[in-house]
Amino acid sequence: MNSYELLFIIDNTLADEAKEELITKFSDVIINEGGTVETVDKWGAKKLAYPINYKTEGFYVLMNFTADPAVPAEVERLMRINDAIIRQMVIKK
Repeated sequence: MNSYELLFIIDNTLADEAKEELITKFSDVIINEGGTVETVDKWGAKKLAYPINYKTEGFYVLMNFTADPAVPAEVERLMRINDAIIRQMVIKK
C-alpha cells in the first residue's frame, strides 16, 4: 500500500450538497477499491490562476489516502469523465 495525495478542483457553481456528494463519491471509490482515506481537507472556493473552461473560481479539495498502485489511476479516470471536476492531480508521497 502506497500513500497518495489527491488535489482536485470542483466547479464552484455547483450547490454545496452536490460538492459534498462528489467528495464522498471519490472517497467511496477509494474505500471500495481497498484503500483507506486518511484526511479530507476542504480548502473552499479560490480564484483560479487563469480561466479554465470560462470559469474563474473553483472549490479546492485535498485528500490523503493509502491504496494499491491501481487505485489512483481509477480515481483519475473517473474524475476525467466527470464534468464537475475542473482539474485533478494525484501525487505519490
